[in-house]
Amino acid sequence: MGQEASRPQPGKKLQVIGAGLPRTGTTSFSQALSILLDGPVHHCGTQISKGESYNIKTWTNILKHTPIRSTEDETYVIKELSNLMDGYVAVTDTPACVFVPELIKLYPDAKVICTVRDSDKWAESLDKTASNAQVWFFGFVLMFNNPMRHFSAWTNAMRHGRWGEVFPSRKSAGGAQEGQVWERHLAFLKEHVPPEKLVFFDVRDGWEPLCKALGCEVPKGIDFPRSNDSKAMEEIFRNEIRTGLRKWAMVLGTAAALYWGWRSYLA
Repeated sequence: MGQEASRPQPGKKLQVIGAGLPRTGTTSFSQALSILLDGPVHHCGTQISKGESYNIKTWTNILKHTPIRSTEDETYVIKELSNLMDGYVAVTDTPACVFVPELIKLYPDAKVICTVRDSDKWAESLDKTASNAQVWFFGFVLMFNNPMRHFSAWTNAMRHGRWGEVFPSRKSAGGAQEGQVWERHLAFLKEHVPPEKLVFFDVRDGWEPLCKALGCEVPKGIDFPRSNDSKAMEEIFRNEIRTGLRKWAMVLGTAAALYWGWRSYLA
């Protein structure tokens, strides 16, 4: 999060499938990939929250066809993923990280790179973000905000779709740690990705290991991007709420003016 939404460039093809969970430095990773691969990266969190409504609505519809129960579901998911990825050199963040099997089918030559961090700190960060996104009035406040007015539908599709499939919730689970999300994700990747195609990368290690994985040279005179995913997400929530409240104030103010104008007309 934190950057502006990317726009696809005709002729660009997906070279990297980012398999890392959210809050693992995916923003820094995306910016680094854009530099190394010279093209736009589809960072799901940014595209969903700052891009055109097409992005969040398409991801929502893809999620609604999961768990895949028929050939029709599979065909739909593959087709829409292909359309969504067209013109990008890489995809990162969620929900792409749980669609690795389908993305591998579409792009068998792409490198699968999973960003990692300390699992305890990661769980704490993810739970904090999830709690912010589930505030009871969030959907109501965002009713007039594009594209985020579709956010509640997206989170619902995530919960009942592929995310919930890979990470089934339990009533006894108190969050990402108790739900073993980190461990389940690693098992999910190892089940679907050949060992020789799967790379684990910590953004704190900078250019060298990433460039080695991609077989390219370290950029000269360019520092490795450093962005804070959690702070960026919190800022997005704050901005969206402020924008939503302003729009509601305008709507209510207009309604009040019309009401009193009508009362004055009738008097």
